[in-house]
Amino acid sequence: MERKPLPIGVDNYKKIIEKGYYYVDKTLLIKDLIDLRGEVNLFTRPRRFGKTLNMSMLRYFFEKNDSGDNRELFAGTKIMGAGERYVSEMGRYPVISISLKSMKQADYGKAFYCLKEEIAREFERHSAVAEKLNSAEKRNKYKRFTDGTADPEEYLTALQFLSECLKNDCGTGAVILIDEYDVPLENAFFNDFYSEMVSLIRSLFESALKTNAALEFAVVTGCLRISKESIFTGLNNLVVISILDSSYAEHFGFTQDEVDQMLAHYGLEDKRETIRQWYDGYRFGQTEVYNPWSLINYVNSFYKNANALPRPYWSNTSSNSIVRTLVDRADLSVKQEIEALIEGGTITKPIHEDITYEDMDSTQDNLWNFLFFTGYLKKISERLEGETIYVEMAVPNSEVRYIYKNSVLQWFEKRTEKKDLSSLYESFLNGDCERAAEILSENLMETISFYDYQESYYHGFLAGLLKNIGSYIVLSNRESGNGRPDIILKYPSVRGKAVIIEIKVAKTYQELETKCNEALRQIEDRKYEEPLRQEGYSDILKYGVSFYRKECMVKS
Repeated sequence: MERKPLPIGVDNYKKIIEKGYYYVDKTLLIKDLIDLRGEVNLFTRPRRFGKTLNMSMLRYFFEKNDSGDNRELFAGTKIMGAGERYVSEMGRYPVISISLKSMKQADYGKAFYCLKEEIAREFERHSAVAEKLNSAEKRNKYKRFTDGTADPEEYLTALQFLSECLKNDCGTGAVILIDEYDVPLENAFFNDFYSEMVSLIRSLFESALKTNAALEFAVVTGCLRISKESIFTGLNNLVVISILDSSYAEHFGFTQDEVDQMLAHYGLEDKRETIRQWYDGYRFGQTEVYNPWSLINYVNSFYKNANALPRPYWSNTSSNSIVRTLVDRADLSVKQEIEALIEGGTITKPIHEDITYEDMDSTQDNLWNFLFFTGYLKKISERLEGETIYVEMAVPNSEVRYIYKNSVLQWFEKRTEKKDLSSLYESFLNGDCERAAEILSENLMETISFYDYQESYYHGFLAGLLKNIGSYIVLSNRESGNGRPDIILKYPSVRGKAVIIEIKVAKTYQELETKCNEALRQIEDRKYEEPLRQEGYSDILKYGVSFYRKECMVKS
C-alpha cells in the first residue's frame, strides 16, 4: 500500500483531501454540533490540537457555494455514513470564517491592522454578494471593508454587517467560525496593551454573537475561556466545551485507535510505547488523547531517518511564556511542587474556568489554572469540595517534561547572571570552606532541582555558578593526571592560582563529610594536580564538595 504524505503544517481541509495527505477523520464533530445545537460553541483546547483543521472542515461542510456542495471532499468519511439527517445540512449556509492568530503583534496598532486585513479578505471572498445589496450606502460600506478603509468604529460590527448581507442573499442565517480568539489577548497581556484588546474583542463578539439576528450558529476556538465579564459579556447563548467536558472529547487530538491505525499505515507499530511516553497523556473529559502535532512530526521524521529519535516538537510551537512566568515567580512551596511534577509526582489545585490574563498576577493558583487548560498539566482525578473543583494534576508526558526542565535551566541561568557571586569566588580562592558551603546551600534553596539529585545535576549547578568568575578559566571534566576532575579553575598566568574541585553526592546528611574526604582522596590518588604543576602552577587549591539534596559541605 502506498503510504500517504503527512500534513505537516497543513490545516486546510480541502487541501489535505485533494492532495492526498493522511487524514485522521474527525468529521463526526459535525454530527455532534447538529445534535447538540449550541448557538455559540466555544471549544478550548491546547495549541496544535487540530482546532484550525476542524474549523476548516466545518467551513467546507456547511458552506453554500455556486457550484453546489462539497460532497466530493467528504466521500468515505464518517459523517457521510451518519445518516441523511446530517448529510442534508451540507452546503446549506453562508459561512464567515476568520482567524485571529495573525494579531500576535508587538503593539495595538499592528494587531488592529492585522484584524482589518483578515476582515478584508473575508469580505472579498464573499464579494459577489456586494452587488446584490439593496442600497448604495450598504454597497459603499461593503467596499470600505474590502479596501480596508472603513473607520475603526465600523470594524466593531463588521462581522454582524457581513452576516446580514449574506442572510439577505442566501435566505438562511450565517455560520460564523472564529479561530484562535484568545491569541491577541494573550499577546496583548504580555505586551502591555491588554485593556485595549479586551475592549476590541468584546465589541466584535457582542455584535456578531449576541445581538445578531443573522446568526445561524457559531463556533469559536482558543486555548482558554476568558471570563464572561471580560469578553463574552451577556452572551447567554454561549456553550463552553473545555478539556473538562466529556462532550466532543474525541474530536481534538488523536485517540489510541487513531494512533494505532496511523502506526500500522506507516509500519511503525514497534514505536507504540515510545510514542505513548512522549506524546500521550492528555485527558479531555474521560478520553485519553495524543498530541497530534508532535505525533505527526515524529512519524514524518522516519521518512529520512529509520532510527529517528523522539523530539519535543510541541515546545517549538509557542513561546511557553506561561511556564516561564510560573517559574520566575515561584516561591519555595511552588519550587517544591515543580520539582515533584518533574520527578513524576502530582499536585492538587482548585480549578476554575472563568479567568482572565489579568488574574495571572493575583494568586499562584491562577497560574496553575493556565498551565492546566493550555496543556502543560493533565488531569489525574477530580473532586468537588463545596462549590470548588479540585483537580489532581501531573505532567502529561516526556515532551512536556522537557519544556519544564528547559525553562528551569534558563531561569536559573538568568538568575545566576544577575547575582553578585563575588563572595563565592573569594571563598574558593582564599580557602574559606565554610563560607563557600553556606553560599552554595543558599543558592540550592533558590533553585528547582531535578534528575533525582544526580552528580551531573550538581556538577552543572556548580559549573554554572563559577562560569563568570572573572579572569579565571573554567574547565569542566577535562583530562588531568589519571582521570577527569569535575572542575578546574586556572588563572591565565601560572603565577596565579589553580583550583581543583571534585564533587560527590551523599545518600544522607550525615554522609556529607565522608563524601568530601572521598573526593579529596580521589584528587590525590589520580594525581589531578600533576599536569598543573607541569604547566608551572605552584599555588594549587584542592576541594572536595559533597551535596545532599539542598545541603552542601566543602573541605580542602
